[in-house]
Amino acid sequence: MENNKRFTLGKINLILIAVGFVIIVSGFILMTGSTTGVEFNPDIFSTRRITVAPIVSVIGFVFVIIAILYKPKAK
Repeated sequence: MENNKRFTLGKINLILIAVGFVIIVSGFILMTGSTTGVEFNPDIFSTRRITVAPIVSVIGFVFVIIAILYKPKAK
């Protein structure tokens, strides 16, 4: 009896998923900033936090979906 251990996703898929995860994490890092405690900080409305970071995160999520669905060409 042969025990064939084969993953559904290949090596390329896993690498692409890891790249997508890095993109998502970088988007969340862009959303972070300094905390000032109780006083108001107008930096929370910066373009980087409001626009750029969510777009980067969504691109990362879309990239992960594409990485899961990606099927390498047969040899």
